[in-house]
Amino acid sequence: MIIRDATGSDLPRIVEIYNSTVPGRMVTADTEPVTVASRLQWFGEHNPATRPLWVAEIDGEICGWLSFSSFYGRPAYNATVEISVYVAPEHRGKGIGGTLLGKAIDHSPAIGVKTLLGFIFAHNAPSLSLFKKFGFEQWAYLPDVAELDGVPHSLVIVGKKV
Repeated sequence: MIIRDATGSDLPRIVEIYNSTVPGRMVTADTEPVTVASRLQWFGEHNPATRPLWVAEIDGEICGWLSFSSFYGRPAYNATVEISVYVAPEHRGKGIGGTLLGKAIDHSPAIGVKTLLGFIFAHNAPSLSLFKKFGFEQWAYLPDVAELDGVPHSLVIVGKKV
């Protein structure tokens, strides 16, 4: 597996992987698929020096991605980021998410990041387990803050100091 900085030509595959999670109602709060055009600004907010967006490739195929996103958008929070990890359905359960997350933890000091956060639905046991395995702890529980198809869902915020 190769992990590298994402390029503009990777965005359609990043969106495809993201959209694969929408129907399951377990990973994202989006209720409809997103478009490449709608993700251009988000893509542009990433840069290798401070807010990387990485893709994981196996045999030339992008099988997952990880993003560092700014938290809350104010300067005092510059050393805190939200980590998002997405893996293509056909590659889940093969350690790709863990490899990406481990690299993110190791790389954080080099880009001035001291705190990593994950925003995970409380019913998303696989993601909660993954982050716990890497030393993240539950820092907040927001009961029933999301509604998917009329069903309320809670959000867990996990965090780790690096």
